[in-house]
Amino acid sequence: MERAETTRLPVAWLGAIALLLGGLYAVVVPHLVEQWAHDDDYTHGFLILPLALYFVWEKRAELRRLAPAPSPLGAALLAFGLVMLVVGSVGAELFLQRFSLVLVLAGLVWLILGTRFLRELAFPLAFLVFMVPLPAIVMNAVAFPLQLFAAQTATFCMETAGIPVLREGNTIVLANTTLEVAEACSGIRSLQALLALGAVYGHFTQKTAWKKWALVVLSVPIAIAANAFRVAGTGFLAHYIGPEAAQGFYHSFAGWIVFGVAFVLLLGTGTLLSRVKDAPGAPPAEAAA
Repeated sequence: MERAETTRLPVAWLGAIALLLGGLYAVVVPHLVEQWAHDDDYTHGFLILPLALYFVWEKRAELRRLAPAPSPLGAALLAFGLVMLVVGSVGAELFLQRFSLVLVLAGLVWLILGTRFLRELAFPLAFLVFMVPLPAIVMNAVAFPLQLFAAQTATFCMETAGIPVLREGNTIVLANTTLEVAEACSGIRSLQALLALGAVYGHFTQKTAWKKWALVVLSVPIAIAANAFRVAGTGFLAHYIGPEAAQGFYHSFAGWIVFGVAFVLLLGTGTLLSRVKDAPGAPPAEAAA
């Protein structure tokens, strides 16, 4: 009982830390939440923090058994996070400001509670990365190749089906209309959401670290392939039904259907991974972390 008490931070400490973080990120966090609300690519951000808190709550038994052992190495990580916040603020770089919050939280855990606490909380802390929108330079670098791949796949599918089609870059020319695979159709939205989903699903269903990571990695080709076939499906609808099928309700509804298909594929992949036997002596996920 005495030991359990030593694992708890005094309320005054927790209050001081909360006030410090509130002051440092008083501008950053509200703007981040505003982007979640208005940017369709990041509406999943609202789910990340509650899930991360649940993952911490899940670890409550293990955390109670640990005694705080402050590590000076945490000060270096905390300082790096604060420098990132300052640089981001001076340079008006939102990604640096927002990502610094994850590093500052990790640094505080490491500095005040120690390495063992940081190890136990590594997954919840790393999961917070999914709430931070990628910088525009990364989005542009990733989105355009995805647009080209989706356009190429859609063109191949339609040519195979005997539909006359011409592709110019990310533009698909049909007999009755022209489709542009815009950035919003690149699949970057479903890719980010499915990555987060793969991390959550792997956490709950896989018992070894390599399987959890495999599920996250495999969610990338699943999301890319699903989006490419969504674009192909839009092309088929536009050809057989008319240009109106490529926009409005049909277009949005097709996006939801394909994300559902991608999710089912993710579930199937997780089921197959669960049936794969681990090598003798392979460490469980908790030990590997």
